[in-house]
Amino acid sequence: MGDMANSSIEFHPKPQQREAPHAGGFGCTLAELRSLMELRGAEALQKVQEAYGDVSGLCRRLKTSPTEGLADNASDLEKRRQIYGQNFIPPKQPKTFLQLVWEALQDVTLIILEVAAIVSLGLSFYAPPGEESEVCGNVSAGAEDEGEAEAGWIEGAAILLSVICVVLVTAFNDWSKEKQFRGLQSRIEQEQKFTVIRNGQLLQVPVAALVVGDIAQVKYGDLLPADGVLIQGNDLKIDESSLTGESDHVRKSADKDPMLLSGTHVMEGSGRMVVTAVGVNSQTGIIFTLLGAGGEEEEKKDKKGKQQDGAMESSQTKAKKQDGAVAMEMQPLKSAEGGEMEEREKKKANVPKKEKSVLQGKLTKLAVQIGKAGLVMSAITVIILVLYFVINTFVVEGRMWLAECTPVYVQYFVKFFIIGVTVLVVAVPEGLPLAVTISLAYSVKKMMKDNNLVRHLDACETMGNATAICSDKTGTLTTNRMTVVQSYLGDTHYKEIPAPSALTPKILDLLVHAISINSAYTTKILPPEKEGALPRQVGNKTECALLGFILDLKRDFQPVREQIPEDKLYKVYTFNSVRKSMSTVIRMPDGGFRLFSKGASEILLKKCTNILNSNGELRGFRPRDRDDMVKKIIEPMACDGLRTICIAYRDFSATQEPDWDNENEVVGDLTCIAVVGIEDPVRPEVPEAIRKCQRAGITVRMVTGDNINTARAIAAKCGIIQPGEDFLCLEGKEFNRRIRNEKGEIEQERLDKVWPKLRVLARSSPTDKHTLVKGIIDSTTGEQRQVVAVTGDGTNDGPALKKADVGFAMGIAGTDVAKEASDIILTDDNFTSIVKAVMWGRNVYDSISKFLQFQLTVNVVAVIVAFTGACITQDSPLKAVQMLWVNLIMDTFASLALATEPPTESLLLRKPYGRDKPLISRTMMKNILGHAVYQLTIIFTLLFVGELFFDIDSGRNAPLHSPPSEHYTIIFNTFVMMQLFNEINARKIHGERNVFHGIFGNPIFCTIVLGTFAIQIVIVQFGGKPFSCSPLSTEQWLWCLFVGVGELVWGQVIATIPTSQLKCLKEAGHGPGKDEMTDEELAEGEEEIDHAERELRRGQILWFRGLNRIQTQMEVVSTFKRSGSFQGAVRRRSSVLSQLHDVTNLSTPTHVILSAANPTSAAGNPSGESIP
Repeated sequence: MGDMANSSIEFHPKPQQREAPHAGGFGCTLAELRSLMELRGAEALQKVQEAYGDVSGLCRRLKTSPTEGLADNASDLEKRRQIYGQNFIPPKQPKTFLQLVWEALQDVTLIILEVAAIVSLGLSFYAPPGEESEVCGNVSAGAEDEGEAEAGWIEGAAILLSVICVVLVTAFNDWSKEKQFRGLQSRIEQEQKFTVIRNGQLLQVPVAALVVGDIAQVKYGDLLPADGVLIQGNDLKIDESSLTGESDHVRKSADKDPMLLSGTHVMEGSGRMVVTAVGVNSQTGIIFTLLGAGGEEEEKKDKKGKQQDGAMESSQTKAKKQDGAVAMEMQPLKSAEGGEMEEREKKKANVPKKEKSVLQGKLTKLAVQIGKAGLVMSAITVIILVLYFVINTFVVEGRMWLAECTPVYVQYFVKFFIIGVTVLVVAVPEGLPLAVTISLAYSVKKMMKDNNLVRHLDACETMGNATAICSDKTGTLTTNRMTVVQSYLGDTHYKEIPAPSALTPKILDLLVHAISINSAYTTKILPPEKEGALPRQVGNKTECALLGFILDLKRDFQPVREQIPEDKLYKVYTFNSVRKSMSTVIRMPDGGFRLFSKGASEILLKKCTNILNSNGELRGFRPRDRDDMVKKIIEPMACDGLRTICIAYRDFSATQEPDWDNENEVVGDLTCIAVVGIEDPVRPEVPEAIRKCQRAGITVRMVTGDNINTARAIAAKCGIIQPGEDFLCLEGKEFNRRIRNEKGEIEQERLDKVWPKLRVLARSSPTDKHTLVKGIIDSTTGEQRQVVAVTGDGTNDGPALKKADVGFAMGIAGTDVAKEASDIILTDDNFTSIVKAVMWGRNVYDSISKFLQFQLTVNVVAVIVAFTGACITQDSPLKAVQMLWVNLIMDTFASLALATEPPTESLLLRKPYGRDKPLISRTMMKNILGHAVYQLTIIFTLLFVGELFFDIDSGRNAPLHSPPSEHYTIIFNTFVMMQLFNEINARKIHGERNVFHGIFGNPIFCTIVLGTFAIQIVIVQFGGKPFSCSPLSTEQWLWCLFVGVGELVWGQVIATIPTSQLKCLKEAGHGPGKDEMTDEELAEGEEEIDHAERELRRGQILWFRGLNRIQTQMEVVSTFKRSGSFQGAVRRRSSVLSQLHDVTNLSTPTHVILSAANPTSAAGNPSGESIP
């Protein structure tokens, strides 16, 4: 029972269990092979020997030959795929378009609108019976005129239409984004090939075509695509950090540790392995399934596994209920955690809800506030109208309420209600969700061109708030191409690549031979794939640098290698971490031998007794000369962050063949040809990008596995550290020493002393990176919570990428696991793309603010006009349909126009807004109220004295069924004109003077303003009854336009009023407050423990109650929705309790009561530390 969660049953129902004893004529079942691959080292070897005798016995059982491989026949390969699965991890089932539509419908604002629309539609079709009779009073004064009655349904329909628009746009965005991402993934997957032996021939097959039983060739630099058992290996070393996080290379050999795991890198040597597990059954596949990538498998399992799951669960819960503590100890931690995590995640995954970002949080809050205000206004309107009517009819005119009059009175009330709904509809900003969606979608599309593939829409906007970036060094800040930048040849120190003519032919010739022959022949430099790209480096990076040096010296290494092919090499001492050098011996034509050696300069120079001078002749090289050279050449190179490599040779005469096994004897008494300094150069555009970040108030930190000197040199070149600043550069060990207490636990206070000054963390492990990111995010020292972005490429960076607010994965160098955990993928692995992401993020924020500024002005004015109009004249001056034109067109079009403003460099000149900066700043509030005052003045002037000014009939108190009046048409037209010009004002939100700046850079904006104008002309001149408009004369049109242009002038007047004088203005749209932490951690915590109460009846019962607000609840559900959960995989070891620990420290108004049976025995809490 114990290891249930880890065994294959937990993941997949296995068809072959029914075909026991052995599947399809093969001598091993899938289950056997899977359990075999979970073992390591000696255990694994023992198991192979017990079960199969040896590896060739395993090959026999799998019906394959260790030397010839599989027979390449299709039916056999197909059969293997049927039984053991294919080497392909099924991607998560993409959400269907309908699911996405359903998710989009969950928006609060949209729900308010849907309700309003349905009510409005229902009322418009309600025609009360009842003949008019004198008894019931003067009905004609209030009943709707026909135009309005006919057009009554338009209003509800129009609202529904706007909702449908929003939903479709949102869903379509998500869908196309998903599709883009899948396209990128499949493109990456198709490119990978791997070498296998079939029928004794070496073949390159696509990784997906590997089957169990294939014999695969593994060599230096490979990423293993499947699990296997080593048959034969030469000096094979594997970097298993992607699975274990341990950076030490693991030595593999057929007689000690033959287990090779998918997703690991071959760092040294070569060998052959027999493939034993592919796809979802391989080790990487298992992790991916935990991540929830094997969506279909889960589905199947849910259907088939229901019964067995049920049984399993009940037995587990029984066991636990009987005796929490004991049951806990019996089960390995792994399974207990894993099993329940899985269960919980499944429950979570079933409740669709999108994650909320900072911006969405603020917007929802604002929308709800505005909605409430609207509700209050509309309620007051209805109440006033009803009271007025009741008092007028029953008190002033003294009528009685007669039964036959009821329907007529009801008709009145319905009309009042519709006016109320109109006010509400105008008040709710339905353009908001659309503006956000359009702005984000537009940004994501454009970011694709800037090499940012955005996987989660909100990451784009969170990036605008980023205050810290933790970046990798290799490949992000540097080019990930080792190059020789300095050299010491023939007594001269060259700071650049020397001209070939400057070197003696003898030295040049020796150098070319020494490098070409004494490096792995698999290391090559190939021509670039695309025009204008850099040549491709294949194989060992350091050797590529040296070969590149030959090419820079206008020579070529290929002819030398053809002249002396690999099998002609007499003896090779391969490079390893102990020797720190590599030597190759060749036989000379005269029968003598020549040894070429290269390696770390501090080691090889000790073995040199001669050196070549400028004429290419030998000159003695004594220890004193060596010390000189170290001081003058090697140390300066090291200070520039270069790795120094010495290249040397030695001749043996034909008569004195040495004892080749005595390596120290052979590699000694050398002649130094050259010392070269190699570095991974900083990308030329990085220093400028980092300067931009610092100007924008973002701290850049470098986290790297490299040594501290190189790291510091590179950081100085990038501008991460500047001379004279107070900063820290730490190694991983020292960092850990400073942040942990005596018990070895991490303390937040200690971390808070370190991180603000920390700029470089060298020799760091993936856990250090995660600790740092978590520490910065959880820190409460500053006035703002830090928003952290992280870059990562290795599988081991997964936890840090997941923890960060925004995780960037490398598109080229990154592993699949890193991409899966990230929010944005950098398709060019370049730091500058991160700066572009910041710019786009801030632009999104600003676009929303511009739109809000415009939208709220329209809302305030429309609501006040509708409200006062209804109260004073019993009828709104702006008719429902006109309101809707103003609302829908202005909202939807304006959101398009203002949300697609392209970003400018000036966005990077301000500090980040931070999480609790209000959406509507005081400047914006000033603009909103200022423009509202102007518009209301104009409209009320027109309403009450307009007929005198234009010399037309008054539209006020017009008898029923009269045609639309010019008076009210002028009011409507003026209103729209003012909005149009105010839209131009809204383009600037920081109080800039020139509102036209860069207006032609945004064609969408220009099109929309002109388009709206054109449609307005059509509505006014030809709208007629449905729009309650009558055509206007040219003079009247010019007046309307004149008042509209007045908006621009008025805008300048407002800009001159200093905001600082207006203390009375409040800001609006703050982020979620401290007491209602909407942080995911809190949400996670609540959710986890809600289930914990039901399922985790362990030794302890935890009660955990936050403030159960609806908002938090909604948030909670989302936590794992999108990204699938990494928890099961990564946090198996960490316990629910320790997570609680984090959660409780985060929020103040939370109470956790522990009733612990035996705190120390609870698995999650080995140290028995108490929980606050």
